[in-house]
Amino acid sequence: MKIGNITLRERPLFLAPMEDVTDTSFRLLCKSFGADFMYTEFVSSDGLIRNGDKSIKKLNLLDEERPIGIQLYGHLIDAMVEAAKMAERSEPELIDLNFGCPVKKIANRGAGAGMLRNIPLMVEMTSEIVKAVKLPVTVKTRLGWDENNINIMEVAERLQDAGISAITIHGRTRAQLYKGQADWTLIGEVKNNPKIKIPVIGNGDINGPLKAKEMFDRYGVDGIMIGRASVGRPWIFREIRHFLDTGELLPEPTVAEKADIALKHFNLSLRYKEGLTAIYEMRRHLSNYFKGIPHFRETRLKLLTSTDANEIKSIIMDIKNKWGDLRTGDNTSVYKL
Repeated sequence: MKIGNITLRERPLFLAPMEDVTDTSFRLLCKSFGADFMYTEFVSSDGLIRNGDKSIKKLNLLDEERPIGIQLYGHLIDAMVEAAKMAERSEPELIDLNFGCPVKKIANRGAGAGMLRNIPLMVEMTSEIVKAVKLPVTVKTRLGWDENNINIMEVAERLQDAGISAITIHGRTRAQLYKGQADWTLIGEVKNNPKIKIPVIGNGDINGPLKAKEMFDRYGVDGIMIGRASVGRPWIFREIRHFLDTGELLPEPTVAEKADIALKHFNLSLRYKEGLTAIYEMRRHLSNYFKGIPHFRETRLKLLTSTDANEIKSIIMDIKNKWGDLRTGDNTSVYKL
């Protein structure tokens, strides 16, 4: 698969951009488990051009996590163009435009999925950014604003004409947020549209190997993007890649293995973020790392409320010692379609 001048393996796996999730520590971890391509957290164009500290820090990339794309969002063309130029100086492999985030405070300002209500502006903004940078420009978007305004085919064709190098489609409308099932039928129709020459990456409800293979086989997408199912479960990339390559389902990691991974993740988070920020942003991962352990409520509460790094590490080690050999899930049932 090629995105502009970037060559990836066949059936590549992408880590979706997620705010307060796909930071440096998590990207490094997912890379170690076989993610083929990753993205930064959402980067605000307004934050960048105003030299906001949080936005600027998101442009810090490591060679170990490449290939990687910087994802930008905003509703003003001039700000987005300037932000794209700034992002380009960090030398990512590509610039990705967020036309899919459904969060109210972003979409209602006309950014993210809000762009789906103003296709001419979306196309003009994309065209101007493509002209302003030398890197490939890609887009992540949704099927439409709501069920009465599903316009993904028009959007894909017009964005391709504007010069993008690939498109990622989340199989829901903005109105759906993350509810209901993702509609991959429409993603497949875009992929099989003879007018579409760029790679089409599918996103939505990929929760394991069986679902990933089914989407590749049924809809012919060029790549698959994995988001929420990777949170606190970075080994999902290893599981999917192994199944795609061999047809064999790997066993669920033991609690001891998960504890080792969680500890490595936490140490990376502490390395790249300030202490309390690292702790707060690790909580959503830690709540998933140990799902399914019986009689875990008291330990879970301690794990997710402590603000002491050493105490958190000690709790993780206690979990490993107490439940180490346990496997909390059966992959063959977890991944049923």
